[in-house]
Amino acid sequence: MFPSLRHKKYRTYWIGSIFLQITSEMLNVAISWQLYQLTHSPFSLGLVGLARFLPVLVFSLISGHISDKYSRRRVVVISQMFQLFVSLFAVFAVWSGLATPLFLYALIFTNATLMVFGNPSRQALLPALVPREDYLNAISVGQLSYQIAVVLGPSIAGFVIAAYGIAPVFVVHAASIFIGLICLYFVGAVPQEIQTQSHSGLQSIRDGLRFVKRSRLIWSTMFIDFFATFFASAMTLMPVFASDILHVGPQGLGFLYAAPSVGAVIAGLLFNTKRKIALKGRTIVIAIIVYGLMTCVFGLSRNFALSLVAMSLVGAADMISSIIRSTLRQIITPDHIRGRMISINMIFYMGGPQLGEVESGLSAILIGTPATVVVGGVATIIATIFFALRVPELITFEGR
Repeated sequence: MFPSLRHKKYRTYWIGSIFLQITSEMLNVAISWQLYQLTHSPFSLGLVGLARFLPVLVFSLISGHISDKYSRRRVVVISQMFQLFVSLFAVFAVWSGLATPLFLYALIFTNATLMVFGNPSRQALLPALVPREDYLNAISVGQLSYQIAVVLGPSIAGFVIAAYGIAPVFVVHAASIFIGLICLYFVGAVPQEIQTQSHSGLQSIRDGLRFVKRSRLIWSTMFIDFFATFFASAMTLMPVFASDILHVGPQGLGFLYAAPSVGAVIAGLLFNTKRKIALKGRTIVIAIIVYGLMTCVFGLSRNFALSLVAMSLVGAADMISSIIRSTLRQIITPDHIRGRMISINMIFYMGGPQLGEVESGLSAILIGTPATVVVGGVATIIATIFFALRVPELITFEGR
């Protein structure tokens, strides 16, 4: 089911990654909890998204240039070493009672900045860790482990915070970074193609933007990803549905939050039962249309069971689309420019959900919560069909 894990380098890399993913989700919950306990302001939680997205806007293109110019493994190691120092300092600050709201925002911004610098290199390492025929499975395993982390991380964090407070979460996060560094050491040398031409940083960034602009399959999937997460993200409004529409209370809210990840995990497991899968562009389009349709069903539903099914299918469709989109972009991008492509994509896949939260909040005030979700689902379908017609090679693409 997981042929990519038979390769030692990728298996070692994956072990370090899943530890970090789970504890990062734990850390997000701990910071949000502590922030709300200090401020008792929902608006303070809204600023968390802004603190995470600003580094993407400011540093993502620079990080892509660094990823393609220097050893990617070394860039990831340096990024994680700084994360380790920051996490250890945060442990000291929490235990000393210095974790003020300003400190927590600074911590979020710093961690997000280090993530932005390390992420293009981390993702660009992948094609060098597995043979080409196992790209799809490796990306699928990565997506699957992320969804498992989304389910496990907050659940574990809730128990830990309730029993011992937030400090142990920071300790566990620091320990996972250390484990990740050990895993990167055992991954060993990773081959990488670096352009021999000496370009300035600005010219290098321009080359990356020019490559993405020329690659219609790449920019079209980036835009589809952005609009889907911008228009059809119902997660922000989940508390409203649980409280005022479905009337299921906080217990039901937990199930609603978990449903997309459960659907994604099931889809990922089923996806991995197939040894060989054609990378059909039309599958991306169909999956995102299903994503939009199920979002509409959720917005219209007044039945809790139906809402859970709809959100599970949203997660499943998103998983299938994400796996194929990510694999497609990796295999058609030359290695020497892969970091810059990934850094540009970060703006789209991180900008969509963060800006979508603002859009959803404003729309809910103007036209109501259910209508906002339904309109978002319809807008996602329209945008997907538009790009499918605008870029017909997306439909006909069949990389194997």
